[in-house]
Amino acid sequence: MILIRNIFQLKFGKAREAKEIWNEGKNTVEGFTKMNYRVLFDLVGDSYTMVLEVTADNLSAFEQQMQSNVGTDAWRNWYQKFIPLCESGRREIFTIVEENKL
Repeated sequence: MILIRNIFQLKFGKAREAKEIWNEGKNTVEGFTKMNYRVLFDLVGDSYTMVLEVTADNLSAFEQQMQSNVGTDAWRNWYQKFIPLCESGRREIFTIVEENKL
């Protein structure tokens, strides 16, 4: 199992708008309903940081998830609204070695 962490450094004051656009996207982009994900916003540290964490069985499964999202008009239209809110972004991918869920 892997964890993919997409980290977006939002422009100053754009967190609320990013949350609104995320909510719009998760309801219109069908691929979002087929993923295990969490959305996080900073509490401390770098201000205006949004993180989209996704889990997948392996890199191949993640790549298939991405292709089913990125290839759609709905995703492209949503992404064009989201991108202007971002200063930068990066992706981190981890192997999940152990997990304890209470």
